[in-house]
Amino acid sequence: MISAIREVRRARNMTLDDVARACTPPTTPQTIGRLETGTRTVSVAWLNRIAAALGVTAGDLVTLPKRSDLPLAAIVDADGTHAPRKAATIVPPAAAPGLIAVSVASGVGDYRAGDEVWCETLAPSDFGRAMNRDVLVPRGAGRFLFGRLIGRDEAQGGGRLHLLPLTPGSRQHVMADPPWLARAVRLVRLL
Repeated sequence: MISAIREVRRARNMTLDDVARACTPPTTPQTIGRLETGTRTVSVAWLNRIAAALGVTAGDLVTLPKRSDLPLAAIVDADGTHAPRKAATIVPPAAAPGLIAVSVASGVGDYRAGDEVWCETLAPSDFGRAMNRDVLVPRGAGRFLFGRLIGRDEAQGGGRLHLLPLTPGSRQHVMADPPWLARAVRLVRLL
């Protein structure tokens, strides 16, 4: 979220002190300045206080990042390629909270050089949701395993994960009690 407090304040010909005094309860010009520049986090409560002081709505103080949708030109299905029945758009992917990425430097398995794999981080209690999916697992000291989760043993207390590497002919890896894993959820590939 990007704050537009400064732009609105200047458009209203108000100083930091004017806004600070108009807030209910009043605050300091320094606080308003910190909220404008982002050195202090702008909460919803602050947005409402400042909006009331400026005589605007809280929505007028927020600038959302620009995102352009892509017009849908064609649909490919079993009958061939055809235009959509009515106008439609595709929303470009946006990273959701909790996602991390894996960059593929050279082709391995089903992945090509330049691919980006977006992964959803999961806590140990949710590891079952990653069965038969490609996962990233931390090994410690900045090292990771990336492969297909093919088995999970919970009998050992915490649990052991069995991963099949992406390289053909490689032996299965067994990881004991990883603190988290990340399940592949989206492939971004440039053509």
